[in-house]
Amino acid sequence: MPMLTNPIERYSPFQPVPFPQRTWPDKQNKKAPIWLSTDLRDGNQSLANPMTNGQKLRFFRHLVQIGFKEIEISYPAASDSDFGFCRELLEGNEVPDDVWVQVLTPARADLIKTTFEAVAGLKHVIIHMYNATSCLFREVVFNNNRQETIALAVEHTKLVRELAEKYSKSHGTSFRYQYSPETFSQTETEYAVEVCEAVKKTWFAGQQSTWADGRDEQRIIFNLPATVEVSTPNCFADQVELFCTSITQREKCIISLHTHNDRGCAVAAAELGVLAGADRIEGTVLGNGERTGNVDLVTLALNCYSQGFTPNLDFSDMFSVIDTVVECTGLPVHPRHPYAGELVFTAFSGSHQDAIKKGLEAQTARERKGEKLWSVPYIPIDPADVGCTYEAVIRVNSQSGKGGIAYIVKQALALDLPRRMQISFYRVIQERSESTGKEITSKDITTAFRQTYFLGGSIYEGRLVLKSFSNLDLSASSSRLATPEMSPSSGRGLQRIQQLSLTNAESSPDRATNENLQKAPRRLRAKINVDGKLRDVTGEGNGPLSSFLDALQGDLGISLSIREYSEHSVGVGSDVKAATYVELLPPNADPKDKARGGFWGVGVDADITASGLKAVVSATNGYLVAHNVEIAEV
Repeated sequence: MPMLTNPIERYSPFQPVPFPQRTWPDKQNKKAPIWLSTDLRDGNQSLANPMTNGQKLRFFRHLVQIGFKEIEISYPAASDSDFGFCRELLEGNEVPDDVWVQVLTPARADLIKTTFEAVAGLKHVIIHMYNATSCLFREVVFNNNRQETIALAVEHTKLVRELAEKYSKSHGTSFRYQYSPETFSQTETEYAVEVCEAVKKTWFAGQQSTWADGRDEQRIIFNLPATVEVSTPNCFADQVELFCTSITQREKCIISLHTHNDRGCAVAAAELGVLAGADRIEGTVLGNGERTGNVDLVTLALNCYSQGFTPNLDFSDMFSVIDTVVECTGLPVHPRHPYAGELVFTAFSGSHQDAIKKGLEAQTARERKGEKLWSVPYIPIDPADVGCTYEAVIRVNSQSGKGGIAYIVKQALALDLPRRMQISFYRVIQERSESTGKEITSKDITTAFRQTYFLGGSIYEGRLVLKSFSNLDLSASSSRLATPEMSPSSGRGLQRIQQLSLTNAESSPDRATNENLQKAPRRLRAKINVDGKLRDVTGEGNGPLSSFLDALQGDLGISLSIREYSEHSVGVGSDVKAATYVELLPPNADPKDKARGGFWGVGVDADITASGLKAVVSATNGYLVAHNVEIAEV
């Protein structure tokens, strides 16, 4: 059957409550509401395979750990399992003294009595009774008129009060009462107020003044459920504010909301409902529930957190929350689920990645100065605050850009690539991603980087491998003494990293500030493995790198020149190393034509000269592979 071309023939639009006196649009949330988790009741009843009591106990313990002080644990009269779970919590002494457990019952005398039997002996209990009040339910489901519906609520409220007093005396249980005019959002608002006024009057009738002295545990809870979401959130907020301003003795009431997600607006409806005067939210962790689910408490709580006020719930270990929900309910968490999904802090888009990379770098710089306010593009809260690492912030596929790839290289290898090298390596990864059509993992990227630039040990070596070298200063003012022959990373020699060169490199990584490019005549001797054979080469120039390039040309027939050079330090203290980057140009290349890329190389070593020579070898190996160059024999 196709969708209707004129749906008004079948579906009536929701009629908003006329309420021009509304004030909620001008308000701002500044504190968290009271939270109640109904995962073990509403969430459980929606599962194709309900939780075992063992799973419910694990879930209950985790809810306590998160910080919930009110937890709806079951509908005790619905099944032996639900009844038994209440008794298990009692017998196992599982409920902390500051936690109130809530149990649900419809307005039926036999079920109410069973409910009290289930919770007898528990320390703090909220009895949650409901009956449907909307016109649709009154006329179609129960065949009751308005007065009969009120009488039903009043009669059974009286029973709840009598049993609460009885079990309080016999078992020492403290009771609170919650009443829900079920289907509130579809009920005439003035009628919902009328029902709740009658319930309130009955509940407080004959009670001592301490039942309504303003403490939370003495106030009646009116839960206003959007049992089925039927309107836009602003209409629901109007209903809530009209209720809150119409109910008498507001100070004796806690107004609670239970929003469902049929229109996908449960979070918005709950947030606007709090602006409209509600004090409390019922929902489930990650939003499980009938049909499209209950309001998602993780999203609501972390929305509070992102606005700078505590939600009074602890989601600092989001992975354990996800594990508990998935293993107890059997429901997967969508990868784009707000705050909890695998991909919510992840960017694939190149422009997003570039903005995030720059934002994270700026954030780090601000924090070094003592500024703590979080401000990073595309990421509303610090992933670390919910136990996530930065490794998943930027991931790469065919839509990604150079910034994201450079970020991963920096995070994994501590190498801050020059911009033009980022562009060069981006092309390598883009080609691999497009050929597979799949996401490229961080490991894939770092492996490709090592292979491309021959970095990381013998398995990544190219045709040339630097084995050792020595320097001779040929300047007239020098003593003409050579440095001892040294191997890369030996930690010996006059070219060991000096603080000055590191400081310069850090302040301007793309400037050729290092002594590797000094204008002083030098001679360099090096031992190089060339296609597996050890060769001695010698060259002269104005510094170690120019001398090395002269040696490669004179002894191996490889003619290359440097177009770009940069360096920075890696690590701190005694573990500091230098990372050097060079771009080499083949003969006859125009150094001013940067549209035509040269060959990039990278070297890392505790000795700053060695890192530069390694970078030249790295770039040269790339040139040899690209042009299949024959190397001159001795």
